Amino acid sequence: MRIAIFSDIHANLPALEAVLADIEETEPDDIWCLGDVVGYGAQPDACVRLVAERCSVCLVGNHDLAVLGALDVGTFSDYAAVAVHWTQREATESTLEFLRGLEPSGTRHGVGLFHASPRDPVWEYVLSLEQAEDALDAQPQRVGLIGHSHVSLFFVRQEQPRRDQVQGAQAGDGAVLGLERGTWLLNPGSVGQPRDGDPRAAWLELDTELWTARYHRVSYDVPAAAEAILAAGLPSGLAERLGAGR
Repeated sequence: MRIAIFSDIHANLPALEAVLADIEETEPDDIWCLGDVVGYGAQPDACVRLVAERCSVCLVGNHDLAVLGALDVGTFSDYAAVAVHWTQREATESTLEFLRGLEPSGTRHGVGLFHASPRDPVWEYVLSLEQAEDALDAQPQRVGLIGHSHVSLFFVRQEQPRRDQVQGAQAGDGAVLGLERGTWLLNPGSVGQPRDGDPRAAWLELDTELWTARYHRVSYDVPAAAEAILAAGLPSGLAERLGAGR
């Protein structure tokens, strides 16, 4: 089965539309979203509608939960908290209803799905080898998918599970991994707000028959996404960061 996976849209409609157009060209069997459909950006309703229409699986992320009032925004950055409150005021009831029906983790076709990590599906950022070691210990499945950090990366532990055997790296556009052996954590990166220095929208192509993964980056209309943020009265910093990929 060939699956397209993406995460962390953050209400960035131009980025989501570009990713979905790129995905269409590969003709996958399924599309999965790992959460944080809303937050930061200015087009939550349109993004939720597209995800609901196109994805057979969608997780709930920490920003989604904050918009629903299930998380305290006191733990969020100032920009993130402002965007949460804005989304609470502006999002339609149908958007909120969709988000209420989601969970932060799941399993499909033997693959673990987690918004953040197998240890903590809502909050934990998996960015270091030590964090990955602990996450792989907690992961029941051989292959797991995570989002949340907005960084396209992978971690793998080969057949001899020792702490120094865990390896990982960022994955650039076109990187291909062979997943036939070992235990893996794969992060597709972010659709709407990448933070790995590449402002292009990110997604991952997973083949569960050949056990391969290919990373994709897609250019999109960054000025249009930034203008939507400014027109909504959201902080200018949320618009400015899109062009830097940080």
